[in-house]
Amino acid sequence: MQTNHWYLSNEVQLTDLMARDIAPFWSQQVTQGSFVGDGNIRVNYACCIPQHAERSVLISSGRIESLLKYKEVIYELYRNGFAVFILDHRGQGLSGRMRKNAQQGYVDHFSQYVGDMCRFIDEVVIPKQCGELNLLCHSMGSAIGALTVLQRPELFNRVVFCSPMFGIRPALPDWLGRVLITVNNLYNRLVPGASGYFFGQRDYCPVAFGDNPLTASEIRYKLFRTEYSEHPEIQLGGVTAQWLAAASAAMWEVEQCASEIKVPVLAFCAEQDRVVDNQRQARVIAGMPHAEYVHIAGARHELLIESDSVREPVMRRIFDFFSAEL
Repeated sequence: MQTNHWYLSNEVQLTDLMARDIAPFWSQQVTQGSFVGDGNIRVNYACCIPQHAERSVLISSGRIESLLKYKEVIYELYRNGFAVFILDHRGQGLSGRMRKNAQQGYVDHFSQYVGDMCRFIDEVVIPKQCGELNLLCHSMGSAIGALTVLQRPELFNRVVFCSPMFGIRPALPDWLGRVLITVNNLYNRLVPGASGYFFGQRDYCPVAFGDNPLTASEIRYKLFRTEYSEHPEIQLGGVTAQWLAAASAAMWEVEQCASEIKVPVLAFCAEQDRVVDNQRQARVIAGMPHAEYVHIAGARHELLIESDSVREPVMRRIFDFFSAEL
């Protein structure tokens, strides 16, 4: 069923809405928990199920993100009758970290993210699922989501990819990327006092709104940064060479296997994205047999926390897509 009557929040009222409605909703309706993933890493999650829910949505978030950043999106999904499930990927958010410096973005292989996702689905989502399960992915979460679909194609009814990380910027030749990762690994092992980060990366450091490449919505950006200021345990800095190597392998696998993703897909491309490689993204989506690729003019990377003029049409398309009959 398609409708123009979806509930959506807006920038003008968002500050009041957060205090008046979303904060009590979060404390009263959202259940949080955790499980232990491979390697003895704690994985935190949240879920909420409205009365008479007919469909479910699993959110796969992007790099550095936490489920706490998704309060507005989760509230909207809940108000529109969707059961909502979200986990913090290992190494970020409220989940356990894998490096001595907890600020460093690290994973051995993206298969670890996928393993956590599948365990979450089997142990938490399926027992509470209402109707068909849809997958909503953002950025890095799209690579994780695509790999999960490839591993468990029977799980999902429909999939949305927002600014999918099927390529990253700057878009370097594969050989040059491998050289830089190898050199960085040697540098971090051999140079006393080396940070452990990939070249140019550092601990979490908030960027002023005027300099941010993520969103044109000042209020949503402020709320995002305030959440990370009030909960320093969810802060995450830059990436390590190992994360880049794992991401490169994951993106290559998604591109090579795109034709095997046969569920209906709706993918959004942010025109002004400075984080992911839109050219490679378009190539990957074109390889998916039942995918619609939507170009969002004027949008920056964070479509789910963008300004209303960009975000509202995207959210309506998502709600319509997840509610449509196959």
